Amino acid sequence: MATPEYIRAIRATAGHQLLYLPGVTAVVFDDQGRVLLGRRADTGRWAVPAGIAEPGEQPADVATREVFEETGIECVAERVVLVQALKSPITYPNGDQCQFMDITFLCRATGGEARVNDDESLEVGWFDLDALPPLDEHGSFRIKQAEQEGPTWFEGGAGGTTTV
Repeated sequence: MATPEYIRAIRATAGHQLLYLPGVTAVVFDDQGRVLLGRRADTGRWAVPAGIAEPGEQPADVATREVFEETGIECVAERVVLVQALKSPITYPNGDQCQFMDITFLCRATGGEARVNDDESLEVGWFDLDALPPLDEHGSFRIKQAEQEGPTWFEGGAGGTTTV
């Protein structure tokens, strides 16, 4: 995810200290049941599209914007899959630290052609669920939750998990 200008402005005074940020992930399926993935330029790993909300931006709008910016695919957000504060902060190569509150959406592709659409991805493609490339736990868990027709998943009080 590219760094939004408002984060750059905060970093100018806050330096590398930990920032807690609103993140959004999109698990996008096409009409053939394939999932959209991008191979990230910063890590070289395959991942589901994700990004940081701008001030005042609605989470579903973040999901559809990030998908288009990263992959050229137009989509609609259909439901919230999960809400989770990511457990561990991320330290970037420049020393910046972030921790994210992630809202993951199940999205349906409505148009466009999958392509590298910005400098955040090396490759973009559609994958059958039984032929996914290696993914980190973040992506794998979100795809698994999106596949299910169940309610929204979130970590509840006392360390438990809850669905609503």
